[in-house]
Amino acid sequence: MATSAAIAAALVGSPAFAQDKLEAGRTLFNKTAVPACAVCHALKNAGAEGAIGPSLDELKPDATRVEKAVRNGIGQMPAFKNLTDEQIKLLGQYVATVTAAGK
Repeated sequence: MATSAAIAAALVGSPAFAQDKLEAGRTLFNKTAVPACAVCHALKNAGAEGAIGPSLDELKPDATRVEKAVRNGIGQMPAFKNLTDEQIKLLGQYVATVTAAGK
């Protein structure tokens, strides 16, 4: 697993700024989204062990896929109307980065 600093740097390029984005994405995943993504999805970086939805570590979705699912819902997953477009984009970046989407 990549270090938090490496993940953060990959998120937005600047290590100090990226660390903030990494933490913000983790908070969105674990707390801000209602219901929290962590309730249903497993994601190692977030310490989430949800078993209802797919494991995001295994699925490795890209940011666009995450954003679409969060905006529109998919299957049993609801659309997250409590999140702003900026929060949805950050959440997509976070998940794609920490799961090494496409790798």
